[in-house]
Amino acid sequence: MTGVALSAGTLLFVAWLIAIASGDESYDQFGAILGSIFGKIVIAGFVYALFYHLSNGIRHLFWDAGKGFEMEQATRSGWAVVIVSAAATALTWYATLI
Repeated sequence: MTGVALSAGTLLFVAWLIAIASGDESYDQFGAILGSIFGKIVIAGFVYALFYHLSNGIRHLFWDAGKGFEMEQATRSGWAVVIVSAAATALTWYATLI
């Protein structure tokens, strides 16, 4: 699911670039959409998907090395991915608000 979210987010990013290239009016309209509550939720979801995909990729690298296959370890690492992703998303939003 994160791969699909990242693909959709990339299309949104391309649309943003097109809006920038199209001029001020187009960019202002696009900015209004992204600045709305719905737009912020979409952006937050994209950022979370990005960090989740990254964290889970690191988890899979450990699995490729033969580590973390025990059920308890797999459960812990799964929760770690969720928590790290949420924390990284929150830190990113905090850093952009400063």
